[in-house]
Amino acid sequence: MKNMMLQVPEDYRSPLSIRETEEAIKKVKDFFEKALAVNLNLTRVSAPLFVPPETGLNDDLNGVERPVAFGIREQGERKVEIVHSLAKWKRHALKRYGFERGEGLYTDMNAIRRDEDTDHIHSIFVDQWDWERIIDPSERNIDTLKAIVKKVYQSLEETEDFMSIKYPYIKKSLPQNITFVSTQELEDQYPDKSPKDREYLAAKEHGAIFLMQIGDKLASGEPHDGRAPDYDDWSLNGDIIVYYPVLDIALELSSMGIRVDEKALKDQLAKAGCEERSKLPFQKEIIEGKLPYTIGGGIGQSRICMFFLKKAHIGEVQSSIWPEEVMKEAEEKGIQIL
Repeated sequence: MKNMMLQVPEDYRSPLSIRETEEAIKKVKDFFEKALAVNLNLTRVSAPLFVPPETGLNDDLNGVERPVAFGIREQGERKVEIVHSLAKWKRHALKRYGFERGEGLYTDMNAIRRDEDTDHIHSIFVDQWDWERIIDPSERNIDTLKAIVKKVYQSLEETEDFMSIKYPYIKKSLPQNITFVSTQELEDQYPDKSPKDREYLAAKEHGAIFLMQIGDKLASGEPHDGRAPDYDDWSLNGDIIVYYPVLDIALELSSMGIRVDEKALKDQLAKAGCEERSKLPFQKEIIEGKLPYTIGGGIGQSRICMFFLKKAHIGEVQSSIWPEEVMKEAEEKGIQIL
C-alpha cells in the first residue's frame, strides 16, 4: 500500500471554490471533447458500463486487476463485469456501426478499479474519453502513430489556450511540441533509474513526451510497464506524459496505440503465456481478420481537469471514495475533496 501522506505545495489554496471548480470542470470537458472530435474526425457514441466476461471484451490493463462483477437476477444470475476500459469494445463497435477508414468514434468511459492504490493522481473511480479510429493495414507504423499523437496533443494545447483566457490564474505550461522517446531509449539513458523515475526526468526535461513501445521486455529483460497482450501492439503504442509543476511529477494524460493485428496478437499472447485467449470471440475475430485495423486510446478526464485547473489532488475534480485519514488531512491542508 502506498504512503497516504498528502504531499501538498506549501500554502496551497485553489483559486476556485467547489462550485466554481465544478463549473470549470465542465468548461474543460466540453472544450476538449469538441476539439478531439474535430481533430481526429470522431463521432460520439454510447458505450456499455458492463460486459459478460465470456465475450473477451473486458480489458485486463496490465494483466492483474480484478474486475467488479455481479449477477443479473432477471437472467438467472448471469455474471457481468464492470469494464476496465473499452479498448476492445470500440474496435468491435466500429465494424458494427459501419465506420470507414479515417473515421472514428469516442465515448465517455466510467470504470471502477478496485485494486488501485490511490494517491494524488490515482482513484478507484476512472473517467476517461475512449476513442478509436479505423486505419488501413499499410498505416500500421510509427509515422501514423506519431501523426495521431500530434493531433491529440493539439487538442490539449487548444484546451490550455482556451482555459488560460477564461481563468487568468492558469498559466500555460505545455511546450509547443511533444517529444517522442522510446522506453528503450530511456532505459539506455537512465539505466540505474526505475521506470517511473525515467518518466519523471524525461517529462521534466521536455515538458511533454510521448513514451513509445510499452509492454514488451527491454534489453534489461524487464518491461517498462505492463500492458495487456490483446489490444495494443506493444511496438506501436505509448503514453502522453506531461510535467506537472504543481506537484513536481510526471503526469500521464493518455495511453494509446495502434491495435494488434493477427500476427501481433498471436505473438503477444504467447509472450504473456495466455494463448488460450485466442479462442475468445473478440480475439478470434482478430485472428480471422474480421475486425478493422484501428488506432485508439483513453484520455483521463479527471487527469486533464486536474492539470488545467492546477489542482493538487484528483479528488478535487472527481467524486470518489478516499480513506478517512486522507479526507482529514486534505481538509487540514486546504484541499477541497468533492
